[in-house]
Amino acid sequence: MIESLRNIFAIPDLRKRVLFTFLLLAVYRLGSYIPVPGINPEALEEFTRQAQGTILGFLNLFSGGALGRMTVFALGIMPYISASIILQLLTVVWPYLEKLSKEGELGRKKITQWTRYGTVILSIIQGSGIAVFLEKTTAPGGAPLVPHPGWGFRFLTVLTLVTGTAFVMWLGEQITERGVGNGISLIIFAGIVVGLPRAILNTLEDIRTGAMSIFTAVIFIVFAFAVVAAIVLMERAQRRIPVQYAKRVVGRRIMGGQSTYLPLRLNTGGVIPVIFAASILSFPQTLSQLFQHPWVAAVSRALAYGEPLYNLFYVASIIFFCYFYTSIIFNPEDTADNLRKYGGFIPGVRAGQPTADFIDRVLTRITFVGAIYLALVAILPEILIVGFKVAPIPVIGPFLDSLLPRWFTEGLGVKFYFGGTSLLIVVGVAMDTVAQIEAQLVMRHYEGFVKGRRLRGRRG
Repeated sequence: MIESLRNIFAIPDLRKRVLFTFLLLAVYRLGSYIPVPGINPEALEEFTRQAQGTILGFLNLFSGGALGRMTVFALGIMPYISASIILQLLTVVWPYLEKLSKEGELGRKKITQWTRYGTVILSIIQGSGIAVFLEKTTAPGGAPLVPHPGWGFRFLTVLTLVTGTAFVMWLGEQITERGVGNGISLIIFAGIVVGLPRAILNTLEDIRTGAMSIFTAVIFIVFAFAVVAAIVLMERAQRRIPVQYAKRVVGRRIMGGQSTYLPLRLNTGGVIPVIFAASILSFPQTLSQLFQHPWVAAVSRALAYGEPLYNLFYVASIIFFCYFYTSIIFNPEDTADNLRKYGGFIPGVRAGQPTADFIDRVLTRITFVGAIYLALVAILPEILIVGFKVAPIPVIGPFLDSLLPRWFTEGLGVKFYFGGTSLLIVVGVAMDTVAQIEAQLVMRHYEGFVKGRRLRGRRG
């Protein structure tokens, strides 16, 4: 490993790319501490502490804490991701976008340009909503978040947040073009792992003071390693459908005749289903803070972290969005048509609609396995921190609560952990980035990170 790291800085081009990536990530982290003018920092800190577990706390995770501090990068890269997802959804229902997505590099550039416009529009809308929300909100102690509200504060806040989002989007594109790895993913990655050193120190301090027992710490470490290993295994898992190409005579040359395979990822939707599910289930907690109503408070308590109803809806939402998102980004009929155009066929399956039905059947089965895997990864950290509260379950709840161990129903009391969404992002981005660096080393005839083997990212 040390020799491989030395080889990275021994290659001038790769060294420049790595240093350029680190430099832009440092610029991003620096901007995450420049506050928006006109906000009371003490009242904002108190309000952010109360907003944990709501959709604001969920979005604050992806901004690296910038949203909780209300800095110029408070919106982070989420408007860009939202615009990308919206365009992907529109590709299914808008024939023009579907045609544009099949035009190669020119179509990709056009869609990227529209994504940028969509990012600015969403940033303006979100920035306006945040400005109005900050003016009307007070901290739990009664202090206003904005001492001097008005149109001047709203305009300055919207301008600052939109500019910050556009700059973060530019940073991500520059990292992708001139650095190492996917820039957008690395920005999210940097925002999540920035709290890792402090979390480790807090955990060690809890062990030293006795707030956390050695047994709990060992269970936590073993659990963390097991989950990371499972994520690496499942993210690289593929179902390879064999494909045979018939021989064709083109001029004086014989084309085709080779055998290959069609790779279908076990987790086609990636982390998007978990993000959708967590966002939807965070709304009741947010509404309970904005609207003081008994019915809203009851729904919020039923859908709190660790409650049976929350876990049930969380798992069901993840499974639903896995199938929904996979059906959007992968079309078996288009794949079957492309195979037929180039003389390819699946052995034992007729070309055309039977091939599409076969691919759809295989994809449906492996998507179910991938959905269960995503649900487990997302729900297990929640059980680790707050436990699985079975007492509210009607009839059998009290019996199960007396039967199950306390660590399962009340959690281990661990203050630091990577949630399911953040853990999937961190491990996936790390795999893809290391795989790109590995490819650069091998291409220049250097030994990779693992001698005698090649590391692969999520896409192989």
